[in-house]
Amino acid sequence: MSAKIRYEDVETGTELPAQSFPVSRATLVQYAGASGDFNPIHWNEKFAKEVGLPDVIAHGMFTMAAAIRVVTDWVGDPAAVVEYGVRFTKPVVVPDDETGALVEVSAKVAAKLDDEARTVRVDLTAMSAGQKVLGMARAVVALA
Repeated sequence: MSAKIRYEDVETGTELPAQSFPVSRATLVQYAGASGDFNPIHWNEKFAKEVGLPDVIAHGMFTMAAAIRVVTDWVGDPAAVVEYGVRFTKPVVVPDDETGALVEVSAKVAAKLDDEARTVRVDLTAMSAGQKVLGMARAVVALA
């Protein structure tokens, strides 16, 4: 695979297609099994509340992975992501109901970094329940 987006076709300020990612308790159980992270704050409501959380929360790495999908879907190749980092600012609270939570992600090209390497910096915004859940979410992406 290789990036499908050409460096020449992108400008600072280019917006990537926004996406929303539903998160249910079942999603958290599946992620726990895949990742091996069985911390009870991610599945046990009683425990989560005992340690001061409002309810069960999504795994931070799950939230981070969901957010970068906006970039990988846009560029067409997950291997095009050269660098990615975030700060976890608020938890994604996942109630035990038919709705669960929703992580809404938008992104835009913040800078063209290197003409020779054909890299850009993409800044992401991830929101859930009206709160920013990731801060300083940035990816460096190599384009075609």
